[in-house]
Parts: sequence; structure tokens; C-alpha cells
Amino acid sequence: MADMKSCDLRQEIERRRTFAIISHPDAGKTTLTEKLLLYGGAIHLAGSVKSRKAQKHAVSDWMEIEKQRGISVTSSVLQFSYDGFQINILDTPGHQDFSEDTYRTLMAVDSAVMLIDAAKGVEAQTKKLFKVCKQRNIPIFTFVNKLDRHGKNPFELMEEIEKVLGINSYPMNWPIGVEGDYQGVYNRQLAQIELFEKDGSHGQLALPSVKGSVDDPVFTEIIGADIHNALCDDISLLDMAGDHFDLEKVMRGELTPIFFGSAMTNFGVRPFLEEFLRLAPPPAPRMSSEGLIEPDNEKFSAFVFKIQANMNPAHRDRLAFIRICSGKFERGMTVHHIRSGKLLKLTQPQQFLAQDRTIIEEAYPGDIVGLFDPGVFGIGDTLCMPGETFTFEDFPVFPPERFARVQPKDTMKRKQFIKGITQLTQEGAIQVFFQADAGAETVIVGTVGNLQFEVLEYRLKNEYGVDILMNFLPFELARWMDGEKIDAKSIKGLDRGMLVSDNKQRLVALFTNEWALRWAVDNNPKITFLVVPPEKTGN
Repeated sequence: MADMKSCDLRQEIERRRTFAIISHPDAGKTTLTEKLLLYGGAIHLAGSVKSRKAQKHAVSDWMEIEKQRGISVTSSVLQFSYDGFQINILDTPGHQDFSEDTYRTLMAVDSAVMLIDAAKGVEAQTKKLFKVCKQRNIPIFTFVNKLDRHGKNPFELMEEIEKVLGINSYPMNWPIGVEGDYQGVYNRQLAQIELFEKDGSHGQLALPSVKGSVDDPVFTEIIGADIHNALCDDISLLDMAGDHFDLEKVMRGELTPIFFGSAMTNFGVRPFLEEFLRLAPPPAPRMSSEGLIEPDNEKFSAFVFKIQANMNPAHRDRLAFIRICSGKFERGMTVHHIRSGKLLKLTQPQQFLAQDRTIIEEAYPGDIVGLFDPGVFGIGDTLCMPGETFTFEDFPVFPPERFARVQPKDTMKRKQFIKGITQLTQEGAIQVFFQADAGAETVIVGTVGNLQFEVLEYRLKNEYGVDILMNFLPFELARWMDGEKIDAKSIKGLDRGMLVSDNKQRLVALFTNEWALRWAVDNNPKITFLVVPPEKTGN
């Protein structure tokens, strides 16, 4: 019986694919996500981003402000089945102001799809997100989007990916035609031409080669001699000078397979999905305080990577998202919550299609499960079987770069204000600091970007009924202080900064610029100024 359980567990693990889609804003990430859901049968009508004025909002953009602004400001979880695979997509916000949420999400995935605009190439936010994936050795698959529009030469895009990102690439298919007027793509593995359908359905027509080669004269008849000759030259050049496909290098994050297509017109999406599912890795082991935890270990374990309050405004609830790392999850099971030391019964586990939820009975490694959170969970928390005491690796902490003094306009709303600020802090949407002489209804909010303040104001008003006053502060750097018996009054250099404490009463200095920070470092030799809180440094 135990062997059968192990066999079933391994089979379920092999079926799982858990990945994030990363890109610069406006590269078409939400559109690609929707088209994947469309092919998976999870939705029947794609709510195009371009049709927002007609109230057809993207399925993955569930927060009202996202629908109004036309951007994703929080990660969403989308789960569906396709061709025997169980797929967990973590759709992440592309805007750099919400990169903290994206970084945390990348802790929960086994691979990433990097979306690149064919006209714009590798953009700033793509570089940042790629760097995080590279640091974690996450396999990266590249989808060059918007092939239906004028874009850069494919060889130029390949060179840009390799020079800017420092990763070699292997095109799995190749555009047919001239820039801005492509007829389709050539599938290198299958020696198959995939053409745009001309019937207005924006689908595609797959035409296999009789000889199994790009040299097949049948292709000349289909696409014309000039374009066929150009295609033959391109493929010959790729075969001679390009990288060879090596799946082991892909798994180590050293080589990225490239797919060309158009999410808006559906072109190339289905072949990409099917090839990605074939090549992408199943759930990987996760590092813990006791070494690697293998997914086929029959003892259940998981970690919390995201907390979201008020996904359903009617219920005013709060959910903790967990990534299952090992064993089988069963509804009603009792687990050990390591940080609190408590045993918790998990009675209402849910899976998602954005804000739509389904109560589930079981789940397996790689799956993302939502748990009702009465306020006990924190980002990075480890859940495991009773008797187990290990913890998964720490999540990265990012020092804020924008600061504002925030308080409720109506002091009678103090209770709602504190509740909203507390919950948004626990979600990781903001960081909160306190001044010694200020009242509880006045806090210093720190964020990575200014757009987070808009979201803060919007959510406090719409979810907690609190209008706020914000006074922006001139600081750009936050540093936690570590040292023996720090006397706040004797710290030098804070006449050009501000001394605050975080929600764990640790002292934090805010500075206007790097020069002010360096002056404080040089003149306070007994104090160590840290980018992350002291407990995260191992001190």
C-alpha cells in the first residue's frame, strides 16, 4: 500500500507545472495568460486588455483598481488542466513599483516564461526579474510577443538577449516573412510551417514537410520563392552558428528556448504551451534548515509566499497562499505552523482562477493552495507535519525607497485605519515604521515605488472605508541598525535623516541620499547599518 501511495504521489508530481510569467509592463503578459487559459478551457471568452472600455477586463486582474488602470498590481494565481498536465500559473505585476510581490512569487515557481515585446526587445524591468530568476537557477523560456506588428530583426533580438541578459538562446521556431509582415513561423523540431489563418479567426494552420526539411519544395509553393530562400538562409545560419539545444543547460538556467508568436491574435500560443509543458520541469526540491526537501517525500510540507486580504469584498476575508513542497495535502489535515509553534487544522483549502475559488479535497507538490487566514500566517512561514521542526529558506527583504507620513482624515476612523495598515503590511504591500513621539494613528509608510501609495490610498478607502492624509518625505534609503546598546540620542547624522522603528521595535534610520548614509556610517563606528533587518543576516 505504501508503494502504491509513493507511485501515485510521483505520478501527480510529474503532472505538475508551476511557473510565473515575467515581463516589462505592456509586453502583453496578461493577454498571454488569458490565451493560455482559453486553450486550457478555463475560460471561454478572453477579456482582452484592449477591450477594457467595454468592461471586458482581464480574468487575472481581479482588483478593481487594476481594472480601472489597466495594469496588474498584485500577483494572481490561475490553475487549470491541459493535456494531462495540472498547471499553476502565477501571473505577476510587471510594474517595477510592485517588484517585491513578484520577487516573492518567484520563490514559489519551478520555471518562468519571459515575455519580450518584439519591437522593444529587452526592457528595464525584464532585466531585474531575469536577474532574480538567474540567481535562483530558474529555467527560463522566452516568448517573443507581438509578431503581428513591426518589430526588431529576430537575429537582433537574439543578440540582445545574449548580450544584455548574459544567457544563450535557442529559437524553437523562426518567423517567416519580413519584419512587420510575417506569414507565420517555421517549427525547427518538427520541420513544419505554421501559417497565420487568413479567415479572420487569428488562428494558425500547421503544414508539415514531406521531406522533414526546410528545403522541401512544397514550402516554396506555399510562401513564395523569395521568402522561402530567405528562410532557408536563416535556418542554415542558425544551424551553423547558433547554440545546440541542450535541455540540461535549460534546466540550469544557462540556455533559454525562444518561441515567436502573438498573444493578441493567438498565433503560436498553442504550440508554445504544448512544447513548454513537455520541456518545463516538474516540482523541484526545496532547500530547508535540514537540507533539501524532495517533493516525493511523503510527509507534507509547504510555505506561505503571499497573503491577500479582501479578494472577495463581500466576505472581507484574508487568504494565505501556500506552495506545496512535499507530500499530499488533504482537506482537514492538521499541520505544524513553525513560527507560532501551533498545530493548525486546514479546513477550507481553495484553488483559484483569479478571484473565483473552488474548495478542494487534495493537492500535491507544485500546487498553490489558498488557506483562510485569521491572522496567524506571515510571508515565508513554514507548514509541516506535527513533530517536524524544519523551516524553508528565508524570503528576500527589500528596503523601501519612498516614504510618506500617513494618517486618517477622520480620527474617528482610527480603528479601521490601524486594521487596514496592519493587514496591508502583513500582505507585504507596504512596510510600516513608527516615530517615538507620534500617535498610533500616524505611521511612516515605506514602499519601493510611488504607485504603491496610490494602491494604499485606494484600498484603505474602498476596503476599510478610510480616507487618508499623506505627507511625502524626502528620504530614499532605509537602514536597520545593529550594535550594542544603541543610544538614539547619541547617533550622529540624523539631523539629515529620521530615526524610526519597524513593527518589531527594531531601530531604522532613514536618509535622504547615499552621501548622508556614508556620513552616518563613518561617524558611528559602533553601529552597523544594514540593508535587511538584523535577524535576516544571521547575527
